[in-house]
Amino acid sequence: MNDMSISGRGKLPSAEEIDLIKKFLNDTTLFLGPDPEIMQNHDLMPRTADEDEAIGKVSDAHIIAKIRDRIQSGCDEGYEMVEQMGAAPGAKWGDVITGVYSASGDLAIASAGGVLIFSALVHHPIKFIIKNWINDPTVGVREGDGFIHNDSRYGNVHNTDQSMILPIFHKGKLVCWVASTVHEGENGAIEPGGMPSMAESPSDEGLKMSPFRVVENYQIKRDILTFLQNSVREPKLQYEDMKVKLFACLRIKQRIEETLNTDGPEALISTLRLTMENVRAEVKRRISEWPDMTVRTYIIQDSTLRENCVVKINCKLTKTGDRLIFDFRGSAPEFTNRATNTIVAGLKGMLAQVFLCYVWPDLPRGQAAFAPIEVITDPHSIVNCSYDAPNSQSLMSIFTGFTAGQHAVAKFLYSCPEKYTKVHAPTFNMINTFIWGGVSQHGETLGNLCADLNGMGAGATADRDGEHALAPIFATMADIGEQELNEEEVPFLQLVSKKMTRDAIAPGKYRGGQGYTMMVATKDSEQWGFMTVCQGAKIPPLQGLFGGYACGAYPLSKVKGVDVYDVLMNTPEKFKHSIEEIMNEQPFEGASYTTHHMGMGFEISKRGELFMISQGAGAGYGDLLERDPRGVIKDIEEGLISPEVAARLYKVVFDPETLAVNEEATEAARAAERKARIARSRPYSEFVKDWSRPNPPSYLQYFGAWGDDVSRLYMGSPEKMRDAATPRPNYMTHPKDVRIAELEARLAALGGLEHEKQ
Repeated sequence: MNDMSISGRGKLPSAEEIDLIKKFLNDTTLFLGPDPEIMQNHDLMPRTADEDEAIGKVSDAHIIAKIRDRIQSGCDEGYEMVEQMGAAPGAKWGDVITGVYSASGDLAIASAGGVLIFSALVHHPIKFIIKNWINDPTVGVREGDGFIHNDSRYGNVHNTDQSMILPIFHKGKLVCWVASTVHEGENGAIEPGGMPSMAESPSDEGLKMSPFRVVENYQIKRDILTFLQNSVREPKLQYEDMKVKLFACLRIKQRIEETLNTDGPEALISTLRLTMENVRAEVKRRISEWPDMTVRTYIIQDSTLRENCVVKINCKLTKTGDRLIFDFRGSAPEFTNRATNTIVAGLKGMLAQVFLCYVWPDLPRGQAAFAPIEVITDPHSIVNCSYDAPNSQSLMSIFTGFTAGQHAVAKFLYSCPEKYTKVHAPTFNMINTFIWGGVSQHGETLGNLCADLNGMGAGATADRDGEHALAPIFATMADIGEQELNEEEVPFLQLVSKKMTRDAIAPGKYRGGQGYTMMVATKDSEQWGFMTVCQGAKIPPLQGLFGGYACGAYPLSKVKGVDVYDVLMNTPEKFKHSIEEIMNEQPFEGASYTTHHMGMGFEISKRGELFMISQGAGAGYGDLLERDPRGVIKDIEEGLISPEVAARLYKVVFDPETLAVNEEATEAARAAERKARIARSRPYSEFVKDWSRPNPPSYLQYFGAWGDDVSRLYMGSPEKMRDAATPRPNYMTHPKDVRIAELEARLAALGGLEHEKQ
């Protein structure tokens, strides 16, 4: 080797030559993919010179509070506009957020209602625009521009969510950004409704919009709009909600301009920056009051939505001083051809909601509440997937990741001298609802979902039962919608809707809030179908807290070979209003009654066939033997629990006719159960000998770390694993191919393939 440089002239290139090389590389960039530098960072951007100057001029706490409240009101006003005018079910029922971002792209103030997960996500596409488009001569960022975005790999939950982003200028200078994000649903994916569980690559997941300009001079560009409308199943929905998001942003812009005109740009810039810095400092202060310790927990996913398997979400939460670290190493490797992966930004967004909604609800809504908290993951894991893996069902991983975090945080809060909310058992975390699509009774092609997923059962707290069907974990101020309104647009009825599901419980000293039954049947279309996309039909996706129990497992039930509309017209007494009665009594002669896991791919339905599911219950808190017997009887009276189950679980003795409690017999029954617990118990050293195994059993399709060793990740069997730090593909066989192989094996065993072989 010689000492020649790249230029071949025996010397290093000059500064001018380096600049020319950089310009050449920038001008000839082949592809601007998702930027890891942007996507891996959730902290605030450094202070700019403009922010320093503004803070030097305006820093009075009263002025900052006044302006922050004014902007907060503007965000809330924009949120209300989207909720009232939006066309998508997600828009109508609160799956929305609006916010104001600093000139550097950090979310400073978000609407009080809505989906706060976006608070830790939508800053990423803005930073992509700043980095790549502001100085690009073919793009640029100008007053009157608006940018659209939905690709989660550039910063979002999943591709059903669409953002409208506007830069705000004052006298020609960029001072901040505003944005509105909505779960739109339909996006042209392989299955209708926008969340395809059948996706085996990002190419199956429909429209993927990296941030690009769709608005000029505050007008939506018709050529781009036409392209987008032709890319989805619901062109009217695409157009209407683009307009709604744009005008919500314009209303927030109006409120910002009022502040600029009355208080000046320095006051606005200072308010945005100091709000974020003060929240970040307060979070670090509060963390410093937590005990220094480590908590370990995990949640099990029971499917990929295509096949049943055991998928681990592993979480270790460590606090030292003012550092709080979520360590998700040991979670399952990414599924290369399954959609249940999430990019790490999505996981961070859900963890941010743990704090914004359940731990520190008093803090201003924004990115800063999670900025100082650290997250560690394995590369190419299910909670930090590569950009080549599908993630349209990222909710499966971010929701279970949320619960692992909520469960761990609760154990810290229990020991804190000062609490800003009650210690809270995990809220139910799955989207138990129907996604639907097809041709409506009006001849329109549609695809979206029922808002019933917004009725998740709340976890119990340290001093009371959980609320029934309160709110989803991703939006504490959402609504479940009115089915009667939906029936004007879609060709199916919810024959049973919002009825509490008996015995779908999570017992404890305080029980979790319960979910409700949903029974749907297509009526006025021959081209209509349903999907269900959640886990928890085999293994509960929760853990109880301090002795409380997890919720039950909730399967999908189907009744085929019946037209329930004929039944309701001719023999209405045969129709039952609970899954329990229909599946046990089987009242429809000649019909088939089946149960399934909750990962049903899109299935065309016939008129009058029943599809039945239940929303889940939040987790229980405390030892169920400590539950007040009066609370048990109240649950029986309200139809939440059957008398037989109540007596068996809670060891309460009561008169079956009057429900009067026998206090002495109850105390005796509970004392006997406590003694029985002691009799069943074994010392830990003995228990662990039988319980602990060096590897997962061969019959279990298991993914993730086993035991405390997080350096090795199992990939479906004890023989197949990868080093946690070394990514490897993790392909799953198509379920149809699995079934074909099973049938061929049976034929071979019977000699049925001999003729074919010859």
